Amino acid sequence: MRSLPILGFVVVVIGGPTACRDDTPGSGIVLRVSDWGSPAVESAFMTVERELQEGFERRHPGVRVRKEQIPGPGQYAPKLCMMHVAGSAPDVMHLDASSAAIFIDNGVLLDLAPLMKNDPTFDRSHYFENVLDITRRGDAFYSVPLDFTPMMMYYNRRLFDRAGVPYPKDGWSWDDFLAACKATTIVPAGARQPTQYGYNFENVMPFWMPWLWTNGGDVLDPTGTRASGFFDGPASVEAMRFLTELMVTHHVAPTLAERAALGGDAFLNGKAAMDLKGHWMLIDYRARGLDVGAVSLPSRTGRPVTVIYATGLAISRHTRHRELAWEYVKYMTSAAVQIKRVASGLAISGNRQAAAHYAADPADDVEHAFLRAVDYARPPWGSRVENYPYCESLGEEMMEDILYGATSVEEAVRRTAGLMDAVLSP
Repeated sequence: MRSLPILGFVVVVIGGPTACRDDTPGSGIVLRVSDWGSPAVESAFMTVERELQEGFERRHPGVRVRKEQIPGPGQYAPKLCMMHVAGSAPDVMHLDASSAAIFIDNGVLLDLAPLMKNDPTFDRSHYFENVLDITRRGDAFYSVPLDFTPMMMYYNRRLFDRAGVPYPKDGWSWDDFLAACKATTIVPAGARQPTQYGYNFENVMPFWMPWLWTNGGDVLDPTGTRASGFFDGPASVEAMRFLTELMVTHHVAPTLAERAALGGDAFLNGKAAMDLKGHWMLIDYRARGLDVGAVSLPSRTGRPVTVIYATGLAISRHTRHRELAWEYVKYMTSAAVQIKRVASGLAISGNRQAAAHYAADPADDVEHAFLRAVDYARPPWGSRVENYPYCESLGEEMMEDILYGATSVEEAVRRTAGLMDAVLSP
């Protein structure tokens, strides 16, 4: 008997799915592959994905890859867990590092280390080590990286040029950042609020959490078991006060209400000079014709730090097609396939050779900035702590209360740290 936490409840499983035999590639085999998103949404990226899957099928006559997409915000991990409990988990799963812990810690996934070790065609050195290690537990590996992104500070070159402000450089400080924000914020004469801001703040905790790290703070203690003393510690409180003061004191970032009046993402709309986001935004920035640069996050510790969000391919522990699933994982993460897959700029390939392919141009300073961050980027807490996604929801509710003036930073952070402790307690 074991228990599996799903959506705040605990499902007790007696026995569990029956382990089935390994099947080698052959006729009539359907390889089920889960992914997030809606099957009703068509895009150029999904067209490429389908073409790549068809390439795998041609390599394995008689095999059909069936993509099973799970739509709905926040629905992917809970529904996959329920499928595992019901004994109907897919063979291969797209694994988001932000929610990897619940799958790893509850025995949903196959340890890939033996397959890696015994396969002469697989070479771990072909992948970024700290991305591969996100789902590593001791000697066990639970996924192979597909793609990833560090969170970086984007800046709009045109807005900086217009203000006569030098572009930010790696190693800059909070003071440098605030000065750049003030210099690129425009308040017309007689206006009550800016028409252009220095920074675009978005209340999504994965976007603002790295600010805590840049001040030496954190959300959780090193063991990932409590928030009190860390999320409400002096360094973290100071970081959140700095963020809120950008909006309510310095007026260099739009408040939540002002952001809505600007039509949402002020940076994307050319109304903010800087924003903290991932590699995926390059698609939209280029589509809008924005001339952007990227740089490390400003820091008060003298050390660069950021978070790295990644997607990998994992295999169900109870798949009937273990060898075929492993062939699919190798195929989709290979350099040749990855070069085609990440051509859109959605993310950086977890395969070093494919990533280098898109960083071959020495003039592409944005791609090189992202690759420099790989060495110092940290994995998200959700890759290690099962209930961390609930902590993120609490953090966003807390930030909204602060920004609407319902409570002080200190009180809100103290109360939220206590709620996080309750969520994390066994």
